[in-house]
Amino acid sequence: MTAAPTTRTPGERADQTRVRILEAAIRQFAENGLAGARTEQIAAAAGVNKALLYYYFKSKDELYAAALESVTEGVRAAHRAVLDSLASPGERFVALVLQHFDRILTNRNFQSLMQQEMIRLHCGESNALSPIFERVFRPLMERVGEIVAEGIAAGELIQTDALQMHYSAMGANVLYFLSAPMMQLLLGTDPLERTAMEHRRRASILFLGQALFVDRAYGVQVAERVLAASPMPECIELGRHPMQGLRGKSKFFVKN
Repeated sequence: MTAAPTTRTPGERADQTRVRILEAAIRQFAENGLAGARTEQIAAAAGVNKALLYYYFKSKDELYAAALESVTEGVRAAHRAVLDSLASPGERFVALVLQHFDRILTNRNFQSLMQQEMIRLHCGESNALSPIFERVFRPLMERVGEIVAEGIAAGELIQTDALQMHYSAMGANVLYFLSAPMMQLLLGTDPLERTAMEHRRRASILFLGQALFVDRAYGVQVAERVLAASPMPECIELGRHPMQGLRGKSKFFVKN
């Protein structure tokens, strides 16, 4: 006997249509920006007409805000899973830094949209990010601060400024990718080649184990445990720089 085809309810079909539109919008906005993306291209990529697109999203700005909210929610959920785990405070912080490195590699849509919004913030322009800061990023930042404070109080992490620890750890990840074209000229090797990325990824986490923990030997053990639990994502050929908007010569990019 053959199974009867699954019948979707109108509500389920509507939800799936909305998801398709959002996914297409995220790709278009990440690639072309708010000004450059065209609603007709988004509708075509989603397999709907413009009238249906505007049925779900009343304007291009509303669609953009929804796209930004969608990608941000995915990042928030991933961060919360690390921050709320049962590992020690120090291990959670190191795991978060590694997740941040891998996110730059794998989630280029998020990176591109964030960079666009950061430019608007820097220029004092209207932006869609400010409300999301209050709902998503501020609570995450506060939770990271609490975890660092817990680690310091427990004698696991060194006595230092929690925000500086955040800047130093996350900032190193951003600098690595932003400086890749310049470092390729200086070193004569491609920092975005898979072997180079694997080496830097491991080196950065081991450095944190030695630099942030009161007991360095214990910190290295923590770093090794975090690395073992999160192998480097697979790479595929793509020919784009992980930081959207920057073009690199690397043949590799990491699969979503």
